Amino acid sequence: MMIDIKNKDDQEKMRAAGKLASEVLDMISNFVKPGITTGELDRICHDYIINEQDAIPANLNYKGFPATICTSVNHVVCHGIPGNKKLKHGDIINIDVTVIKNEFHGDTSRMYQVGRSTTQGERISKITYESMWKGIKAVKPGNHLGDIGHAIQNHAEKHGYTIVKEYCGHGIGKIYHDHPQILHYGNPGEGIEIKEGMTFTIEPMINAGKASVRVLPDEWTVVTRDHSLSAQWEHTVLVTNNGFEVLTLAPNEINI
Repeated sequence: MMIDIKNKDDQEKMRAAGKLASEVLDMISNFVKPGITTGELDRICHDYIINEQDAIPANLNYKGFPATICTSVNHVVCHGIPGNKKLKHGDIINIDVTVIKNEFHGDTSRMYQVGRSTTQGERISKITYESMWKGIKAVKPGNHLGDIGHAIQNHAEKHGYTIVKEYCGHGIGKIYHDHPQILHYGNPGEGIEIKEGMTFTIEPMINAGKASVRVLPDEWTVVTRDHSLSAQWEHTVLVTNNGFEVLTLAPNEINI
């Protein structure tokens, strides 16, 4: 398995692409309100990427995916297709976007609470966010990919949630989904050794109920089998000489 190690120039281009992806999610946050459709959110993001960022929406037509963003609402785990569904008070939605700039990809997703939030929605979003960061903080040269997965799994399960194992993070650069796979479960010290210059996503999908999922007939939308809530957060991460740099930080986040 060849794992792409980014040189300094590549890293700068990854930073630029990551920043653009994060800015899309900043922009769309003002529109996530009861009554808007996921299709409208998609159109707004598409126009922003094309017209404001002069960039390319990576998801559109990727292996046939018909939209710019994935919109995964409530019990949808990932890859929800935007459409005529109107958001309502208490919904939780994950918006996942990938932007291509100067051939490099920036990939990130966030959870949003729609209108009047629920305790359950806020809690699963919070624990999933914390789990992602537990995984990120395990990133440093000499550690292994299993350290990332273990940190995520341990935090989620400690709070009574389950990890979706069918989908994972991935290497990223000029190739959208590259080696290695980043599992969100595992054992410390197992898997590929982490090396400086790697770039990959960490994007745990965490369910309130059982871990089992199924794919709908549209061949994209993944849902929890028991219709329990599911949440996901995602960042693109660069391995530095002594740790990590998150390339898709939101305005209120810092690399710590």
